[in-house]
Amino acid sequence: MAETKTVIRDLLVNRRALHEFFVEDRFEAGIVLLGPEVKSLRQGLANLQEAWIRLDREGSAWLEGCHISPYRDANRYNPEPTRSRQLLLRAPELAKLHKGTAEKGLTIIPLRIYLKGRYVKVEIALAKGKKLHDKRATIKDRDARKEMAAGRRTG
Repeated sequence: MAETKTVIRDLLVNRRALHEFFVEDRFEAGIVLLGPEVKSLRQGLANLQEAWIRLDREGSAWLEGCHISPYRDANRYNPEPTRSRQLLLRAPELAKLHKGTAEKGLTIIPLRIYLKGRYVKVEIALAKGKKLHDKRATIKDRDARKEMAAGRRTG
């Protein structure tokens, strides 16, 4: 029997998150979307920059602040662009997230939204905020790697 590969394609990447936070643990979550939202995501009409994850008392995770622009051809059936969207996680994963935010003082951020096969997934992370000196060190390391790579190409 032939093995089928699932194709993964990034729809949105939160580049600023890796600059602002130290990522401790990553999780893959499903997301509850409506049809026009999926179409907008496939066209890249969304923004993850101001998004965050909220955990409620019932044990659910919600994506907040993610702006998905209205799909032009959906006319009146477009949902609110910044509505709360439920994330689908398993109970042990939710327990880890609750424990990380309660005990360690970590925050939960979305890193990217991608297609895995025909499903839209969200990669979320337990993360710790960086201080200003940490951000400077990250920039310094990145610039040093760029210079070394440029030196190898020319020399």
